[in-house]
Amino acid sequence: MRLHISLDDELVEELDRRVGTRRRSSFIAETLRRALDDERRWADIEAGLGALAGEEHEWDTDPAAWVRAQRRSDPTRVG
Repeated sequence: MRLHISLDDELVEELDRRVGTRRRSSFIAETLRRALDDERRWADIEAGLGALAGEEHEWDTDPAAWVRAQRRSDPTRVG
């Protein structure tokens, strides 16, 4: 799909220096994909905020012991 966008001259000049005029579209598309992926991840993180209670976790009293127990309980763990 074709799309018309406006960019500052300085931005286009730097883009051309870095990727060349023939790779503008592919570079912009890949950069946009990455930015949208980051936005999706942040949305997922923000949606999960507050999902765990702030206290009374099984790891609260001794986090290191809880981690060791989790590692020992994993039969696929090597070492």
